[in-house]
Amino acid sequence: MAVHLNHTIVPARDRDESAAFLVDVLGLDPAPVYGPFRVVSLGNDVSLDVMQADGPVPTQHYAFLVSEEEFDQIWGRIKERGLTYWADPGHRQAGRINTNDGGRGLYWSDPNGHNLEIITVPYGGWPS
Repeated sequence: MAVHLNHTIVPARDRDESAAFLVDVLGLDPAPVYGPFRVVSLGNDVSLDVMQADGPVPTQHYAFLVSEEEFDQIWGRIKERGLTYWADPGHRQAGRINTNDGGRGLYWSDPNGHNLEIITVPYGGWPS
C-alpha cells in the first residue's frame, strides 16, 4: 500500500498574510480559501492548509525539495525581501547556504517563526 501525504495544517497568527508570504517567496499560485483555510498547493499534490490560530502558534519545520533553477529563484526572492537566511536549522550560520549531499540548501523564517527550508537534493542524496 502506498501512503502519500495529502495536506498538513499550518497554524498562523494571520492566515492571509502567512499564505501570501508562502505563495510569494516560493513562487506558487495564489492560495484560495477553503473553509477556514488558505490552501497553498505544492507541485506534488500536497497542500499546506494555513489556518488562523486562536492562541500562540507552535513553530513547525517545513522543507521543500526544489530544482536548481527554483532554488536560485526562491533564494533571489529571499534576498530581494531582505530576509535573513541560514545554512543550518539552528540558525547559527547567517547569510550562508549549505551544500549538503551534493546539493544546496538554506533555511529562513516565515512571519510566525516557522522554520522553512529549501533543498535541491533530499537528505542522504537519495534520488527524487
